[in-house]
Amino acid sequence: MKEISRTPSVKKNFALSTAYQILILAVPFVTTPYVSRVLGADGIGIYSFTSSIASYFTMLAALGTMSYGAREIARARDDRQLLSRLFWEIETLAVVSTMISIVIWTIWVLLAPEYNMIYLILTMTLLGTMTDISWFFTGLEQFKYIVIRNSIVKIVGVILLFIFIREKDDLTLYIFLMTLTNLLGALSMWMYIPKMVDKVEWRTLRIRNHFKETLVYFIPTIATSVYTILNKVLLGFMGGDIRENGYFEQATKIIIIGQTLTFTALNSVLGARIAYLFAENKIEEIHQRIEKSLNYILLVGLGLCIGLVAIAPRFVPWFFGPGYEPTIVLIQMLSPIVLIIGISNCLGSQYYTPAGLRKQSARYIVYGAIENLLLNIILIPYYGAKGAVIGSLAAEFTITVLYLYNCKGYMTLQQIVSCGWRKTIAGFVMFGVVWYICGVVCNATIAILSSIVVGSLVYAIILLLLHDRFSLEMVDMVRTKLLLVGNKDK
Repeated sequence: MKEISRTPSVKKNFALSTAYQILILAVPFVTTPYVSRVLGADGIGIYSFTSSIASYFTMLAALGTMSYGAREIARARDDRQLLSRLFWEIETLAVVSTMISIVIWTIWVLLAPEYNMIYLILTMTLLGTMTDISWFFTGLEQFKYIVIRNSIVKIVGVILLFIFIREKDDLTLYIFLMTLTNLLGALSMWMYIPKMVDKVEWRTLRIRNHFKETLVYFIPTIATSVYTILNKVLLGFMGGDIRENGYFEQATKIIIIGQTLTFTALNSVLGARIAYLFAENKIEEIHQRIEKSLNYILLVGLGLCIGLVAIAPRFVPWFFGPGYEPTIVLIQMLSPIVLIIGISNCLGSQYYTPAGLRKQSARYIVYGAIENLLLNIILIPYYGAKGAVIGSLAAEFTITVLYLYNCKGYMTLQQIVSCGWRKTIAGFVMFGVVWYICGVVCNATIAILSSIVVGSLVYAIILLLLHDRFSLEMVDMVRTKLLLVGNKDK
């Protein structure tokens, strides 16, 4: 029987996770321009509204098992017997919570005033949540299993989309393909389980204690949803125009791409490793890893945040097509959230969760959620999607401040300023260059591509001229790798 690696390579996992995140980024860049033009802002708005409602039921189905399960598996990975029992207990809990969620969801589908067929199709998202065991592989730091299977499924999904989605009336079919792809991606993970987990006696399984622990993760998930999902639901009910959901959906889609580049791959890898380091009481190594993560987040996050503001006026019409002009200002307003969430997510994934302080972090998330809910109720009726953006920014900023203030020195404001001031200067120089290129180049495609290439080069050169320590270390690392490859070839 295949043994699980006891010392997974962080660099290899980061490379695999980054490669997968690049695929996740590439898929929207290929599909979004096509889907936006075919379905229109109102079609995208309907999808955003209905899927946001479904998200609440998938959260109930997951019940916090994703984060909790990854942490528990990371702590038990050296004990196969304990590992096997934990897997089956946590997965059994997910099945029970999903069944409860499906019952409530069925009532909603029967009583919903419209979009019943779409809601029925979205039932597959609940089944996908029940069968999603990526938390197990995340805890083991075995990211190759997630990357290989999900990559195949996503590529197949893109092919099916271009074959079958042809006109505006294909909205229901589009939603079916999206949900089916996600379900197949979740199911594909199960083929590896017989090699990694032993059978256990079902009568010996105990899920009650896990239920109590997952609630600690579930509560902040629900609170976070107030400013990540509820704003879409409120836009659908209070915004007055379903297209507001479409504009907001497209803006957040670009921001999510920025977040993926900035911290998703990094935290998905390091979260499990740091949980292991906390168990081993290797505090100094934890500090070092968090500081490197902060440097990476500031490097990418500041560049993206400033770059999005400059390029949005040319990018939105070129990427989404006509009819999405209100999305421009939404992207510009939302751009700082890439950096704000990057910092809070770093602390949440690499300090609060692995240190077992989820209850403490949950309180801060609840405070931000209440703030966002109140602002949404006040602002959305008057300002639509812009009101939702303001609420999200305010909530995320509040949570980040609370995370920083109470993290016991694992990250400090002085550290952020020290790591970030050179990157900020380089970012503003890049902004001027990108703004100029977008203003003088007539062809949109050439303007955008040249802005990305030239802007990135200017950003990198200014950082090196300012002797940004992290950037210099990255250059040295790349140079060393190239020398090693060259010596091997010889």
